[in-house]
Amino acid sequence: MNRKYPYLFYVFFLFLPVLFCAVFMTGINQVRAQEMVPDEQTTVKAQVLEIIKNETKEIPGTDTQGNFQTIRVKILEGKEEGKEVTVENDYLNLDKGEVFYLMHTSNSADGSDYYSVSEPYRLPHMVILIGIFVVGVFLLGGIQGIRGLVSLIGSFLIILYVLLPGILHGYSPLSLTILVSSLIIIIGSYITHGFNKTTTSAVVGMVVTVLFTGLLAYWSVGFTKLSGFGSEDVVYLNLNARGTIDVVGLLLGGIMIGLLGVLYDVAIGQAISVEELMRIAPHVHKRVIYKRAIRIGREHIGALVNTLAIAYVGASLPLLLIFYQSSSASMANLINKEIFATEIVRTLIGSIGLILAVPITTFISVWLLSKKKKGQMYEDVSNTTLIEKEKQALEHAGHSHV
Repeated sequence: MNRKYPYLFYVFFLFLPVLFCAVFMTGINQVRAQEMVPDEQTTVKAQVLEIIKNETKEIPGTDTQGNFQTIRVKILEGKEEGKEVTVENDYLNLDKGEVFYLMHTSNSADGSDYYSVSEPYRLPHMVILIGIFVVGVFLLGGIQGIRGLVSLIGSFLIILYVLLPGILHGYSPLSLTILVSSLIIIIGSYITHGFNKTTTSAVVGMVVTVLFTGLLAYWSVGFTKLSGFGSEDVVYLNLNARGTIDVVGLLLGGIMIGLLGVLYDVAIGQAISVEELMRIAPHVHKRVIYKRAIRIGREHIGALVNTLAIAYVGASLPLLLIFYQSSSASMANLINKEIFATEIVRTLIGSIGLILAVPITTFISVWLLSKKKKGQMYEDVSNTTLIEKEKQALEHAGHSHV
């Protein structure tokens, strides 16, 4: 390639087919999702003024005891700010003076109002945790940690203002996710690790891996006959959007987004490994560098695949306990259920993506970072000579020349 073109050319050249693929796969249905909400609902902050009654009784339809409260609360915001209402609370225990979120439901048919406890007010506590996290990043991560934090914020903004609105407008979740994932990879990597060939090789490796993994996920979901309705949230979302959202595509998109975090780790790690190996032993043949870097990648894969699987198990632990208590179905029957099969397929696709990222990123890194000039031949050296040359390179690296 002509030297007048920067190495970023590889990234943008690769991003063009990603964009074309996303546009081609996007469905023509771009109808804005319409909410199907018969009643008007608003959620506002409120404060407990008085605990009128606090009792324990059996939850209807079960033999489980639950706590029931009758409380008088004051609405703190919205059109009814300052209004006091009495609420029957069977959701969570509240104390006098505690602030929480109150849901106000107005029946569109008869105009009646109903108040219920929605959620505790967690934001102040979450701000404290976020503050501890940010301080830790500043103190221990230094400038690299700060850049990583900026990259993280950017990724969330792209998901919030590009991916989610695009899906709700009827675009294909899979194609949109591939496009957004590639955008997150490109922007996030350069913000965190700077504009250099090592970052470029990692970016190209990640984008190629995302494309392959997306195709594999598309085939796997169809092959295992997953409908995407593995949880109640998806059912409610589909009803609220009147069926305009591609639920299977949403499942595929979730698999792709879940892969990004660990994919960063693998790709950057492999690119840095190749860079360091070439820096310490520039005389070594590219095939040898590739084999040594793959050896590092194999150890990385073993740890990350285990991390990915355990993370999914941890997120599904309550569900696992519920089904573990059930004695009416065999283990094979439980695993076959879509709610479990979805998580298994998600874990397998993510793990395969990590496995693919190692050879893909390593190959691209060796190719882009190699300093061998056109026509230059590497010496055909024996293992003994190779070791001696590596020792000499190490000794030379410890000296400075004026």
